[in-house]
Amino acid sequence: MGDRPTMQDVLQRFYPGYLDSYVPNTQQEKVVRHILNCKTGAYGVNVSRCSSCGHVQFHNNSCRDRSCPMCQALSNELWIDAQNEHVLDIDYYHIVFTCPSELNPLIYSNQKELYSLFFHTVAETVMELSGNPAHLGGTPGFISVMHTWSSNLSYHPHIHVLCTGGGLDADGNWNQKREGFFLPGKVIAKVFKGKFLSGLKELHKEGKLCYAGEAEKYRNHYEYRDLMDLCYQKDWVTDIRESFAGAESVMHYLGRYTHRIAISNSRILRMDEKGVTFRVKDYRNGGVWKELTLDGVEFVRRFLMHVPPRRFVRIRHYGLLSNQKKRRLIPLCRNLIGCREFLRRFRKDDKVRAIRILYKIDVTKCPNCGDTMSYEPGQRCGYQNNSA
Repeated sequence: MGDRPTMQDVLQRFYPGYLDSYVPNTQQEKVVRHILNCKTGAYGVNVSRCSSCGHVQFHNNSCRDRSCPMCQALSNELWIDAQNEHVLDIDYYHIVFTCPSELNPLIYSNQKELYSLFFHTVAETVMELSGNPAHLGGTPGFISVMHTWSSNLSYHPHIHVLCTGGGLDADGNWNQKREGFFLPGKVIAKVFKGKFLSGLKELHKEGKLCYAGEAEKYRNHYEYRDLMDLCYQKDWVTDIRESFAGAESVMHYLGRYTHRIAISNSRILRMDEKGVTFRVKDYRNGGVWKELTLDGVEFVRRFLMHVPPRRFVRIRHYGLLSNQKKRRLIPLCRNLIGCREFLRRFRKDDKVRAIRILYKIDVTKCPNCGDTMSYEPGQRCGYQNNSA
């Protein structure tokens, strides 16, 4: 192990102790297995040889799991590059939706149902208020990204929304937000609260919720009613952040948020026999970075809390950017606005070219003589996508 431990190192040391106290679900077990085997040769090895000097290189396959800290960089870059085809060179607004922390146990016990409700009510809120002529009077395009963690890995489900500062009205005209906030924050919070709690009550009424762990007490009718009363009484918070001026700022934002996972290897600083030290942001003190040390088993527990349900989609597109509409409507919007079109740098899934441009590494060239490297016949091991 090098000077800085990785998530793979942490799991090798502390996951057995985690199993003594906790029972992981199927997805969590799968993620741990993938990370422990990532780039070890367990998922196959690519062997390439130089046609001139005979130099041989071995490349261990990665696990490709979306929760693995070692497998996000290139996938993120390729995804961001693909978004260039649909980005508009205008102002975008960043809105963050959160629920009261009192709902966290219930949300964690019903991730698939309540994460979906979260996305649905956020989208309804943005679309409803944007369509109001008093605010925008049109349909915008927006991308929603769910994160479930805070900087210290505690459970904090929230959705980031990146929304165009304009939209198409019913007559196909472009309406641009020119001054003030994109949407009134208090109104957004009130509408979102009403929609989310209404959906939650409906799921409860239909018996589609389960009550496990810290949510066990809500099996009791009176406890559940008290929770609902508290949530209705509280002022919910939505954070409307700075706007992004132009496509380049938007793409930079997407690069920071879309494929982010609970913790990257770069934030893990030290590990000993008892615990793990990592960097966290102290938002109460101006967002400065500081060190936090957790017991190793607790660190693993917090990390695994953020493994999403199987096949759950964490990045979703709506309005003008929805998959059904963007190829038809984005070119129309560009013509109406008079903004430039951005092109992709890489062809779809062209990882060789992407690595060459992004990391200045040509994997087809021999590092010894510069001639062509080619895969050895029969030496490239098969691989199935392990992404959960």
